[in-house]
Amino acid sequence: MDIITTDKAPAAIGPYSQAVKAGGFLFCSGQIPLDPISGDMVSGSIEEETEQVMKNLLGVLEAAGTGFDRVVKATIYLTDMDCFPAVNQVYGSYFSTVKPARATVAVAALPKSARVEIEVVALV
Repeated sequence: MDIITTDKAPAAIGPYSQAVKAGGFLFCSGQIPLDPISGDMVSGSIEEETEQVMKNLLGVLEAAGTGFDRVVKATIYLTDMDCFPAVNQVYGSYFSTVKPARATVAVAALPKSARVEIEVVALV
C-alpha cells in the first residue's frame, strides 16, 4: 500500500490521505472545490466549482502515474440535484472514450459547505 500526496491538489483537511495505491488500483479521496495553492474554496458557478474539483482529481491521478483514461469508478456527491446537468457537462469533458462506472448521490451537506464532491478509483 502506498500513500499518494501532491501539491497539485488540496492537502487533506482531516485524518485521511489524498489517495492510496493498493492492488493495482488508486483510491482517491473525494475532492471539493478547494484551490490547492490558496486553500480557499472556489466560489462562483457550479461549473467553476466542478472544474476545480476535476483539476484537483487530475493532480492526484497524475501524482500516482495515472489519469482520467484509467478511471474505472466515480462517485459524485451533490447538495442540490438541480446542479446535476451542469456538473455532468464539466465531468463528462474529462472523459473522452473511456466512460467509468458512476454513481451520483444527493447529500444534505459536504465539507466546507461545498456543493459538489467527487471521488474516483483508477487503475495504476
